[in-house]
Amino acid sequence: MIQRFIELGQGYSDLYELLEIARTNKHRVIHFMAFHTKMNEKDVTSLAVVLNPTTTGDFQPIYICREGVPNPEKKPNKRFGLFKQLAEELGKEIISFEVKPSTIFAETDLYYQHLVGILRMNRFIPPMQ
Repeated sequence: MIQRFIELGQGYSDLYELLEIARTNKHRVIHFMAFHTKMNEKDVTSLAVVLNPTTTGDFQPIYICREGVPNPEKKPNKRFGLFKQLAEELGKEIISFEVKPSTIFAETDLYYQHLVGILRMNRFIPPMQ
């Protein structure tokens, strides 16, 4: 199975696209995720939605808005509030992790491989087969 992060942006207006993807694919949504980190002395959060794999092709998308939303535990904000509201509407809880910032990785793809490893290790997505 191929599991891949699909980055929509950094959580400004693209957050609305993430919410729309979750809303229109509510039958496929498995998890709502929040990855908290510190970048340039700011507490930020990446918001992600994990979908069930496609029927054919064994592709599991994880849509993400990377490191552009203020960490809601440090600074409450409307963007996280909208994400939380949709999670509640769909009967899901937001699963949170403290992670390293993407800037410490040489490439963004390496950062996403790191996150896939975390999700697999914690059994939020299945291991490679």
